[in-house]
Amino acid sequence: MTAHTVADIRRRALAALVPPPRLPLSDWIEANIRLPEGVSALPGPVRLWPYQRGIADAISDPQIERVTIVKPVRVGFTTLLTGAVASFVANEPAPVLALLPTEADARDYVVSEIEPTFGASPALRAALAPDAEDGDRNTLLHRRFPGGSLKVVAAKAPRNLRRHTARVLLIDEADAMEIGPEGSPIRLAERRTLSYPNRKIVIGSTPLFEDTSAVLRSYAESDMRVFEVPCPECGAFHEIMWGDIVWEDGKPETAAYRCRHCGETIPERHKAAMVEAGRWRATRVAERPASHAGFRLNALVSLLANASWGRLAAEFLAAKDSPEELQVFTNTILAQGWQAGGSGEIDEATLAARAEPFDLNTIPAEVLAITVGADVQDDRCEAALCGWTRTSECLVLGHFIVWGAFTDQSTWDEFGELLTTRWRHPFGGTLKVDAAVVDCGDGDHYDAVMNFTLPRLRHRIFSGKGMAGSRPGFALAKGKRLAGRLAIIGVDVLKSTIFDRLTRGRGIRFSASLEPSFYEQLASERRVIRYKRGRPVRRFERISTRARAEALDALVYGFAARQAVSIIYDAREAELRQGPAPPPSSVVRSRWMER
Repeated sequence: MTAHTVADIRRRALAALVPPPRLPLSDWIEANIRLPEGVSALPGPVRLWPYQRGIADAISDPQIERVTIVKPVRVGFTTLLTGAVASFVANEPAPVLALLPTEADARDYVVSEIEPTFGASPALRAALAPDAEDGDRNTLLHRRFPGGSLKVVAAKAPRNLRRHTARVLLIDEADAMEIGPEGSPIRLAERRTLSYPNRKIVIGSTPLFEDTSAVLRSYAESDMRVFEVPCPECGAFHEIMWGDIVWEDGKPETAAYRCRHCGETIPERHKAAMVEAGRWRATRVAERPASHAGFRLNALVSLLANASWGRLAAEFLAAKDSPEELQVFTNTILAQGWQAGGSGEIDEATLAARAEPFDLNTIPAEVLAITVGADVQDDRCEAALCGWTRTSECLVLGHFIVWGAFTDQSTWDEFGELLTTRWRHPFGGTLKVDAAVVDCGDGDHYDAVMNFTLPRLRHRIFSGKGMAGSRPGFALAKGKRLAGRLAIIGVDVLKSTIFDRLTRGRGIRFSASLEPSFYEQLASERRVIRYKRGRPVRRFERISTRARAEALDALVYGFAARQAVSIIYDAREAELRQGPAPPPSSVVRSRWMER
């Protein structure tokens, strides 16, 4: 064998030991990830959209430590997240930590996304399968693989973050995570990565409130990239914003994009080509290469059929008159934080000036349901009666005070009569209370309220306990002792709804029968921002320690009661138009039966 031959063999052998070039994450996902039936509307090999490719490649860029994504729905972020997990498992084994808001979210992500996607992708099928040595240490939310591990944990239980370290941290729906006794779960999770100089942190979320959004604050610290598309007419690149979408009056299906540069109106049929030619542009250019890439995206560039401009315009028209629905549209479609209206305080005189000539004796025809919210004091029970329309508008029909000690049965008998009263409706029939929530608190009133509501649960009369923080407005308690017996009321969420309606001047109307004290109590609190363990949090505080707030509390529980009942408005209107129910017919006993 000649020296030349030996040298050639040695060169080829060494070349074979050189690892293949690193693929950008976008290319790797398209080459290796398959989506099964039931996980995606487009099963099969993944084909990323142009805006997804830029985000994916930033996640795999070793020069970028942190990636922030301000996202709407309908843009495939979950696919990117799962693809990133798969890439680290297959190509860069390391401790990977995925943080989601709740335990249910964590379990659903593993069962509905991770396991089906890994199972449908040949390159990943055995990646998380337990081996003989570690099989007994694998659980649903904790998987070991050669060289690393995957932990999917809930932010709601900070103890899940103890004793764990991670080189890769993936956070989904950051704005839905609450600050607990140990502080921000996002900050706690980030501390678990400090021992790795090559750590990777990815934070994605749909923003909620502009002034407290964790993902918007993180985006503001990045290079703040936006996705721009070219105009087919003039070639100018712009980020499509909601103000650029126009349509003919009453015809949302005609929605189109109006170019800010040339003024031409671009029909929907050009959207796919525009997005294909789109690009990410950093709006905040640093002096040195950015280690924090930030991406802001809205659903106007989504190519899904249910995100067409015409469909989004129709959704906007359906939501624009309701602050709650408009917030959902702003958050989930436009990926913008919701701006609370007003200065944080409500002017009682302005509210009183809106009073209209209706009450329980002259119920407006648009009211098709009634709920009651009640606040219990030592010497009285105060109740707000709320009428509801098809469009979820609330008409405060009356505010009643039942005087008497909460320990007296006569007080509860009188309050019970109010809940069983029927009121004449203009269509001819009568309305009754569809649902009620009575505040039971934590103190002396608890047993008395529970004794009143438990026999009436079948009539949707609930005891309610108010809880602060980001939680549903109405949810039945869990656990053997209280399941179905106690309603947990998200008072901060409901107060935000009420304040948004009041400050925007629509969504709540008032009866002229309401006393001035009702408006004083309704304006007794203000919305403020307070810092809790270094993170801004929205809170409601009493303006004066001597101010009463029973009317506000009762209205909050009236709103909660609306969430406790489902109303089929067409059936309700038809029932009212039939007029009063006929009296029961007499029973005639046949003489034949006496034979």
